[in-house]
Amino acid sequence: MTQRILVTGGAGFIGSHYVRTLLGPEGPGDVHVTVLDKLTYAGNPANLDEVRGHPGFDFVRGDITDGELVAALMPGQDQVVHFAAESHVDRSIDGGGEFVRTNVLGTHTLVDAAYRAGVTTFVHVSTDEVYGSIDEGSWPETHPLDPHSPYSASKASSDLLALSYHGTHGLDVRVTRCSNNYGHHHFPEKVVPLFITRLLDGGKVPLYGDGSNIRDWLHIDDHVQGIELVRTKGRAGEIYNIGGGTELSNRDLTRLLLEECGADWDASVVHVPDRKGHDRRYSVDCTKIREELGYVPRKDFATGLAETVRWYRQHRDWWEPLRAKAAL
Repeated sequence: MTQRILVTGGAGFIGSHYVRTLLGPEGPGDVHVTVLDKLTYAGNPANLDEVRGHPGFDFVRGDITDGELVAALMPGQDQVVHFAAESHVDRSIDGGGEFVRTNVLGTHTLVDAAYRAGVTTFVHVSTDEVYGSIDEGSWPETHPLDPHSPYSASKASSDLLALSYHGTHGLDVRVTRCSNNYGHHHFPEKVVPLFITRLLDGGKVPLYGDGSNIRDWLHIDDHVQGIELVRTKGRAGEIYNIGGGTELSNRDLTRLLLEECGADWDASVVHVPDRKGHDRRYSVDCTKIREELGYVPRKDFATGLAETVRWYRQHRDWWEPLRAKAAL
């Protein structure tokens, strides 16, 4: 029996890869996907060209805070996978209002409509940034939330709102919290695609502070694998961390990107003041998703990074217009 899945934010980096995977040759084959996307600056219709002619694909342009639209779309959907979010930390520091509107109000609009329409499963895609910062060890899913930016605070709020519909109404809500993603089709404002595109053009890249902030890097293929395991095998009311298992300081990441792009440190790196509230280290404990659902990251970082740089080299027609439009 075909499952009907509403995917919000399905024209963005992670959402579009999830949709392409579901409807691709290695997908489950028994799904119909409706993408709801506002097509903000980071949403790109071209990300869905690969599946646009698929009989199991529909696209609706719209805002997740539009209660009337969401209420009209929700009946008949079996599941929701919710990616749509404002997600750039620097932008949230400059102005957090849109982050609250989209991430908090938008999530409430969706989860409430899902409950009222009788949707069976609501998968809410979140971030490890809701935990704050950790000097050593790794966060389990039970760790208290301690967000330090307007972006992460809005995501923490949306996590709690979504889970409240499980606690109050019994809706099957499942939350994923991922580490830093990288891969192809990534809008060139985040660190990996920003650095790659600038370096490929012979430009300079900014390194915040002393470059010692540490992140765990997760390839988009592995993130999508984890989300799909949670959608198909996860438990109601549960949270699952999804990590890549490669922790790097920003300085080390910069060095690896310079090597892949054939650039020189002294000529290409500009040291800039650290970002406000910049968390020092993120690290998620993936024991739960590994033991319960069989998740194992498959893409080693060296291979994934080389493939990502190669993709950007070969797809200037995809990223150059986006970078020019966003003045990056």
